[in-house]
Order: sequence, then C-alpha cells, then structure tokens
Amino acid sequence: MYIDLTHSLTPDTPVYPGDPKPRITLANSVENDGFTDHFFTLGTHAGTHIDAPAHMIAGGHTLDHYGPDRLIARGLLVDVTTGFDLQTLKQAHIQPGDTVVFNTGLSQHSHKPEYFTKSPAIPEDIAHYLVDQRVTMVGVDMGTVDHPPFTVHKTLLGADILIIENLTNLHELPETFTIMALPLKLALDGSPCRVVASTER
Repeated sequence: MYIDLTHSLTPDTPVYPGDPKPRITLANSVENDGFTDHFFTLGTHAGTHIDAPAHMIAGGHTLDHYGPDRLIARGLLVDVTTGFDLQTLKQAHIQPGDTVVFNTGLSQHSHKPEYFTKSPAIPEDIAHYLVDQRVTMVGVDMGTVDHPPFTVHKTLLGADILIIENLTNLHELPETFTIMALPLKLALDGSPCRVVASTER
C-alpha cells in the first residue's frame, strides 16, 4: 500500500512568513491553442518540501548532489503528539540511514497562521541525538523544525541530514515503512517534492 504524505500545491498553499506565495497562471488552453499549459512561480520551500544543507550552511550541498539512495530510505515514525521527548526517541530503535518522521498531529492546521509561528521546535538534544545516530533525513508535519535563530536546522543540515517539512497523513503510517521523498533535481537550497510511503514488506 502507498500513502501520499504530500500537501497539494495551489495558489492558496500557505507559506512560511516572508516567503513568496505560489502563483499559477494559465499559459495555453485547449479551447484557444489545442493544448493546456501553465506556468508557475513558487519558492523552493513551498508546500511539502526538502531542505538541502545549502539552505542554511555556507558552501553546503544543493539538492542535485543527492541520488535516490539518499532520498529513498527506511522510515521510522515517532509519535510526538504529546510533546518531543528524548527518552521516547531512544526507544525507537533508530538505525544508521533511517529517515525519522515526527508525527505532531499539526498538519490538519496547515492553513492557520499559528501553524508556522507557534509550532513546537524539535529540541536541540534530540537534534544532536539524530546526528549521532547518523540518520539520513528528518521529516515533520509542521511548517518548520524550529524558529530563529534556526539552531536545529543548522545542526541537522550541518551534519548533511536533509529536512522534510509540511508532511501530512502521518496518522496513516505504521511504525516502520519505506519513504520516498523525491524533489526536483535542482542545484538549489531546497525544492517542493512528492513524498510517498510504502507499507509493503
């Protein structure tokens, strides 16, 4: 079974305060041109997206540096609907190369302003523990993993751990699964992506 963990991208997709809003414009139509075509403008961190190290690390890798071996991995779901807790995370049996996905339950509030401004930050001790465990990606169903001065972003990205933000449907996931997080192959700091989980053994 496959579970889509991705928000749809529309002109109404909320963005982090200060980021450019998505714009989608009809370029050609079947009625006038015999085919339909659109052009769109959006920020590299709009909707469900991946942060590459270049997002916050000077000289850090851009997304085109990473192949499928880094973007398809064993996923491990950690329930943090009652709050982040290091001891709970230590019981999750993380393996090197895993993608750890935190379910906060906040994706249902993605169109509210506080989704970006008042979401909980991943604690710094948890970020350092994830670095020590050599995970490959960290995903959240929040608009950001932390807030200014973005210490957690810098800790994870500085350790070459990719960050997936704005996930959804995490309540449908089992404890372990295969995650496929495929962004556009851009030589940039981030990209919207389609994130899918496979629960097949």
